[in-house]
Amino acid sequence: MTRCPSPHLVAVTLVLTVLAGVLAGGPAVALAAPAPAPSPSPSDAGFTWAVQPSGPSGPTGRSYFVHDAEPGQVIEDRVALTNLSTTAMTFAVYGADAFTTDDGGFALQPASRPAVDVGAWTQFAERTYRVPAGEQVILPFRIGVPANASPGDHAGGVVASIAQVAEGGGQVRLDRRVAARIYLRIAGPVRPGLQVEAMRIGYDNPVNPFGTGPVVVSYRLRNTGNTRLTGTTQVRLTAPFGIGLARTEPVTVPELLPGAAITVTEQINGVVPAGRLAADVAVDPATPDRMLPTVHRTAATWAVPWVWTALLLAALGALLVSRVRAIRRRRSTPA
Repeated sequence: MTRCPSPHLVAVTLVLTVLAGVLAGGPAVALAAPAPAPSPSPSDAGFTWAVQPSGPSGPTGRSYFVHDAEPGQVIEDRVALTNLSTTAMTFAVYGADAFTTDDGGFALQPASRPAVDVGAWTQFAERTYRVPAGEQVILPFRIGVPANASPGDHAGGVVASIAQVAEGGGQVRLDRRVAARIYLRIAGPVRPGLQVEAMRIGYDNPVNPFGTGPVVVSYRLRNTGNTRLTGTTQVRLTAPFGIGLARTEPVTVPELLPGAAITVTEQINGVVPAGRLAADVAVDPATPDRMLPTVHRTAATWAVPWVWTALLLAALGALLVSRVRAIRRRRSTPA
């Protein structure tokens, strides 16, 4: 998979390792990844390139491809592919669908996975392009939005890749990819939504009767709407009767594409065993256009001071035994 670059001249290159064969003596395996003409080894000095949104005469300073579109509309745009190495390179250039990784990163599907969204809508005149060393080519492309495209945000990317056989053997194929993001907003009803789910809270009771323990809170944030979301999240910990114990620093929620989900885990140290502990998660989501109402979810756990509880029970037990014995002595004494 590919993480798309930040808006710099040279995007970060991600190496995708794909099986390209089987053990010696076995049959060859057909690859779905693009196979451009042979290029120098990735270990060669100056082996790098850039992919940037462009105009007819060169890059325009845009960070990403961002468009508003109607269903059935055809969008025409250009991408600048710059070979910053000292050798001519042949690149496979194509569109790919985007997704949110488990840790909240923006990534593109591998070439072996057929595109069904923005990646499938993005079309170039050719599949491969050869770029001389140190030169830049401007490639026009089209994004054909289907007439039945769903309203809301769709994300993908323009990828330029070089696939090669790894050094030291012919069984692993390296797909080095650089990409620029595509964000499309399809006209229609916009329904942003965020849900906090699968929330859990745990407390590690201290052995020391005067000690404290950590509280671990985990929960999943799911984008249930049709727009991409960001925002902040914070956990507030309370004891019985709403007594505040602690709260975490606000955490930035990474960009969540529609349908994406990430798991957040936070730890609060130095919590006294104060009985019933409640953790309230407050998320302030935001779309690219506006802030949304705060979303809350609460879960609770027991933080029992076991040592003090045992001592109290022992004292109560001793008092009860003493009272019973006293009653028996009074009953057995003659009037």
